[in-house]
Amino acid sequence: MLLIYTHKITPRFTYIMKQVFSRMLQIDVGFTTKVEDFIRHTGPKITYTKQPLQNEFFVRSHSLLFEQGVRNMNLSIGKWDDLPCFFPTGERSNLPFDIFAASFYLLSRYEEYFPHVKDLVGRFPLKESLAYEQDFLKLPVVDLWAQKMLAILKERFPSLTAATKPVRNTSVIDVPVSHSFAHRGFFRSGIGMLLDLFSLRFRRVSQRLAVLLNLRRDPYDNFEELIGIHKKHKLPAIFFFQFAQYSRYDKNISTENNRFKYLIKSVADYDAVALAASYSSFTNMDLLKEEKENLSNVINRPVNFVRLRYNRVDVPETYRNLAAAEFTDDYSMGYTHEMGFKAGTCTSFYFYDIPQEVQQPIKIHPFAVHDYALLKYTSEEEIFEKLDQLHGVVREVGGHFITVFSNELLGSEGKINWLQLYAKMIERYYV
Repeated sequence: MLLIYTHKITPRFTYIMKQVFSRMLQIDVGFTTKVEDFIRHTGPKITYTKQPLQNEFFVRSHSLLFEQGVRNMNLSIGKWDDLPCFFPTGERSNLPFDIFAASFYLLSRYEEYFPHVKDLVGRFPLKESLAYEQDFLKLPVVDLWAQKMLAILKERFPSLTAATKPVRNTSVIDVPVSHSFAHRGFFRSGIGMLLDLFSLRFRRVSQRLAVLLNLRRDPYDNFEELIGIHKKHKLPAIFFFQFAQYSRYDKNISTENNRFKYLIKSVADYDAVALAASYSSFTNMDLLKEEKENLSNVINRPVNFVRLRYNRVDVPETYRNLAAAEFTDDYSMGYTHEMGFKAGTCTSFYFYDIPQEVQQPIKIHPFAVHDYALLKYTSEEEIFEKLDQLHGVVREVGGHFITVFSNELLGSEGKINWLQLYAKMIERYYV
């Protein structure tokens, strides 16, 4: 067991130590505030406080893990060899920065508590994030820091063992709208046809007519192909279906439509099915619970996983609501229009609620790639060059590589055949 001495054991301290050592590095860890217990311990040990006790492995602590609430910080970004870091520690520390405080800062989404102007759909803006400003968004720095620290600890304590983690891969299929034209009813189909005509979108008019006359399949109906790809490669995939009433931001077909219910049931026979929570349920707990229950009744099994519409998260209220609605896992942590690691990690973690100073019982699975972030690229070669870099670093740290693709984009037409690209991606990284 690795023993850590500190002057005060706080919820923040316990939270981050368990995340870094137990979950990331697979090392059994214990804590003490008693000097005599620390000195008596004959195994690997670390002092995490303001001053070293003797000549032990020492990391000088920043005050962050021993505070409550949020305060403004002017962070100075330095370098630990080739990695960015912050919260410098000085010469006596065995590490040049407080890895634990810095990791907590990123995982807790500390910066989202600062005053900021949200974007059009109510999200924390990408360009205000530290990782984007300092150009380390595409690095899971928390995992990389942990691996680098582990190598140093092993030099000091040769008996220290840590299990090697293989990379995990999960494909998320987002289904905010299951069909573009089919199953929408006479009134909505008619209104859609008129809007297309008035907008002179004649290609879309012909597509709509072909689908409604059963001359071609709906472009968004690619579920059979997706299930086939997943089945071929034995890939763990999760389909997140929106199961909500129509609104300005929620435009799926009716939850009363039997064909829609049958589609969800048939997908659930092959892959996991979870809830894509509606925009309308974001601040409406009763509606969120209702959507969860209704989807559960369709597939006849519990719905524990959730994604938020537009990856819209408002800390800490969003995760409090998800926990209160008895969701166990969330897949919304990431930026829609930029690849990378929003929380600085590719390892799943529990949400830490700073105002309440408690770990909420909701596990966050950060995604590295959202398909809309790929639209800026003009060729498959360019896309795979970027994906290779991301997957390579996740594999290096034994992390969890999560991609989010929507049936909408996979069913769209353009220079890139997105469904074909998706199949190539699965074969390239997930096999």
